[in-house]
Amino acid sequence: MEKVVKYDPGKPADGYPLQWAIPAELKIPADPLRCRLDFHHQAVVMTIFNQETTERRIVSAMNVSHALANELSFGTGLLPPNILWWNNSRNGVIFALYCEPKVRTLALQEDVNKPPLRFTIPLPGLIFLCSPGQPPWVYAVKKRPTKETDIVYKAPLCNIHENGRSCPGNHKYPERVTDIVESFFISFFSPGLDMRNRSVRFESNIVLLWNHLNKKKKFPNDDLVKHGTVKDLMQYE
Repeated sequence: MEKVVKYDPGKPADGYPLQWAIPAELKIPADPLRCRLDFHHQAVVMTIFNQETTERRIVSAMNVSHALANELSFGTGLLPPNILWWNNSRNGVIFALYCEPKVRTLALQEDVNKPPLRFTIPLPGLIFLCSPGQPPWVYAVKKRPTKETDIVYKAPLCNIHENGRSCPGNHKYPERVTDIVESFFISFFSPGLDMRNRSVRFESNIVLLWNHLNKKKKFPNDDLVKHGTVKDLMQYE
């Protein structure tokens, strides 16, 4: 959509009562307005002021961001080898961290008046979607992903919502992304969320799988429950 109207510098643009002006007391020559962006609920309108006319057109937020990014210089710096990808979402930057299969000690706090139960269990490879200071999203994989179509599975853990987002409770996560994984595992797990559908063999309660795997060395990958694909995770915001 494009609209061209006669431009009168002494009047506001049609339908837009606000104009930019340098305070008169500064005694600085007028700085003619060349372009303006108006952000509506469902559209971004760009108005270009020429000497004789005003052009108005709809632009996308992506067009605007690309135009502004041309004036910026930025990079990631050195990335740890376990980072699979990163993206700058509308809610901030997200890093995907891969964790190799590993035996870990987990603490389950079933009763606040009693010591937590301790489990030493093998876990499969895991993907953590991390943002600074935020609870991560956690998923399982059978191997390190190499393509977008690779399958991801539900993490065989407590405190994980159906969509993979972890529930932090009162746990505070660090701003440094590389510290989030260990911060996740040192926090106490609890049986508060739905713990079903995270194990093929123990569908009703993931803690039953923890009991079964306690003191064992290798996680049974055929027990993982499918969640989606790597591409699905790349689209999370």
